[in-house]
Amino acid sequence: MGRSQSFARGHDPRPGSGGGDPRFGPDADDSGSPILHVDMDAFFASVEVRRRPELRGRPVVVGGVGPRGVVSSASYEARRYGVRSAMPTMRARALCPHAVYLPPDFAQYTAASRAVMQIFRDVTPLVEPLSLDEAFLDVAGARRLFGPPAEIARRIRERVAAEQELTCSVGVAPTKFVAKLGSTRAKPDGLLVVPADRVLEFLHPLPVGALWGVGERSAETLRRLGLNTIGDLAEAPYGMLRKAVGEASASHLHELASGRDPRTVSPEHVEKSIGAETTFDADIADPVEIRRTLLALSDKVGARLRRAGQVGRTVSLKVRLADFRTVNRSRTLGVPTDTAREIFDTAWALYTVLDPDERVRLVGVRVEGLAGVTETPQQLTLGAPERGWREAEAAADAAAARFGRSVIGPASLLGKRDTRKGENPTRP
Repeated sequence: MGRSQSFARGHDPRPGSGGGDPRFGPDADDSGSPILHVDMDAFFASVEVRRRPELRGRPVVVGGVGPRGVVSSASYEARRYGVRSAMPTMRARALCPHAVYLPPDFAQYTAASRAVMQIFRDVTPLVEPLSLDEAFLDVAGARRLFGPPAEIARRIRERVAAEQELTCSVGVAPTKFVAKLGSTRAKPDGLLVVPADRVLEFLHPLPVGALWGVGERSAETLRRLGLNTIGDLAEAPYGMLRKAVGEASASHLHELASGRDPRTVSPEHVEKSIGAETTFDADIADPVEIRRTLLALSDKVGARLRRAGQVGRTVSLKVRLADFRTVNRSRTLGVPTDTAREIFDTAWALYTVLDPDERVRLVGVRVEGLAGVTETPQQLTLGAPERGWREAEAAADAAAARFGRSVIGPASLLGKRDTRKGENPTRP
């Protein structure tokens, strides 16, 4: 806890934390830097240490253990001996013979990655995974709920540490390229912010090999031309650069060296609808249990809509009966919504017209006809309170992003009376 408090104040003295250079420290101006690159620290090795606490503090190497094996991940204790990813395991053993060498367990790493990515998606739907252990996030739309980008980065790091017992490093910057460089410079277990007006100040002292697309051979070619830093390359005559690396590469490198990277964060897919469903362990006909389940599903769907910055006009109910017949019902609302309360009220109304004696195997709730919340005019209702269910649910979202959704349950809408006949539920 002490480490987190020190870090949040921007006084973490560790190398890579950003605390040593106030220009790029955790408290630097992040107003124009909505892109985060989150990179897990020594991910495979860290997951193994989490499973085997007795290995903490010891050099751990994960990879092929045979004579032709290659290192997949090395703990920072092993890296002090020169062990690196992609190094032949035989070479690693020569450098650090006393390390613990373990074969990879990708099922464990995939499960840990899935949990970490969900933490990211609790903040923003704009998550672009690059691999199991790193992802870009665009948090521009999350500021209103969760605060500025650096604060979001802090919360992500705290949740990853608290819930997964793993550490990550985060770069906060105006573009994807600079954010990735930032996370690399922040390692291990650090946070670095690159203000929009200091991008060139950050980039230009770095070695030319830090540029995306510059491998060892390209770097050597550029160094022979006297281009040792990114700043050197940015100031080089374009014709010389084109002659050295070709037209396409010259244009790409010149743009990056000038701090320009137009690529946006691209999620895995664009959703046309958002839904959730549950299969019961045993077929049920209890209306209270079904009602409670629909409430939980509506809460989950509403939260996902708000994270995505979307609203939907159509609420659909899916019910699979004990004999595997599936019933689908939907209702189009007068005004698009992203609130669990309205989604639930609609789904429950759809359910109450079904045969009350049928046993149910599965229920699902889905919202369709999605549109951006900022693109959709909100209809004002005469006499409606200025602040209502959406604000309350948004506050719950903020708490869930910080502490985890498991500790934030949906507000109870369950009444004392059986509402299958259309009676109004008791309001909380």
